[in-house]
Amino acid sequence: MTPNMHLLSINWNPSEILLELGPIQIRYYSLMFIIAFSLGYYITKKIYEAEGIPLKYLDSLFMYTVIATLLGARLGEVFFYNWDYYQNHLVEILLPIKEDPNATLFGFIDGYKFTGFAGLASHGAAIGIIIAMYLYRRKYQYKTLLWILDKIVIAVAIGGVFVRIGNFFNSEIVGKATNSDFGVVFQGRNESFARHPAQLYEAFCYIFVFAILWYVYWKTEKKKKHGYIFGLFLVLLWTVRFFVEFVKESQGGFEDQLGDILSTGQWLSIPFIIVGFYFMFRPTKPYQEEKTTTA
Repeated sequence: MTPNMHLLSINWNPSEILLELGPIQIRYYSLMFIIAFSLGYYITKKIYEAEGIPLKYLDSLFMYTVIATLLGARLGEVFFYNWDYYQNHLVEILLPIKEDPNATLFGFIDGYKFTGFAGLASHGAAIGIIIAMYLYRRKYQYKTLLWILDKIVIAVAIGGVFVRIGNFFNSEIVGKATNSDFGVVFQGRNESFARHPAQLYEAFCYIFVFAILWYVYWKTEKKKKHGYIFGLFLVLLWTVRFFVEFVKESQGGFEDQLGDILSTGQWLSIPFIIVGFYFMFRPTKPYQEEKTTTA
């Protein structure tokens, strides 16, 4: 990262690759995911210890969350944004490869190249995590589904910070041109004009989302209303996403079918925000402490 000739802009052209092991590439994007999941595990462990929940439940919860995040995010990208492409490239949906007539995968499979798991959609990840927590709760019957969601979203919020930093390393999900000297010049995209660093805007805002959820859990009685923190997470995170979309380059999807009034990301965020308000303000019975089972 080097200063541009304009004092208010930055040239950005980092290597996306952290380490190469033969045909396998370890990217900074992957490192950000590892940090996100590791930090999320630590945060959730701290909460479970404070709540007196046996830590034997934590490893399974972690695996459900990781698989749901990656699978949901991938399917979200496929069906919300790029089905026109993937319907003719089905093999690429769940495999970290991409068709390339000039490439050879692993030295003997012609026509494909290894890409890693690129192309993920956060709305799909959110849906995947909610479904996974429902399935997890059916198997491990301690507390309630909303109790679990209240805890897991705190970790998800801080994870979102590192995912967006990973997007910045990849020079993807970029902002619109600033039409000024202010911004970031993504030279890896062969560009010479400044754009809004939309990824960093989101990452910065997600720090505050995490801080608010963390404060509400540790310092207020709202955590006793099951579903409140989950709802607050939905409102805060997707409101951030909604407004950042105004300075973000279009990611495609179905927005043109709705008149290009809002972006696909904004349309998808609205239902999450509405659901979030419902869980925050729905009437509930007086709180009663639950007993932890050992199913």
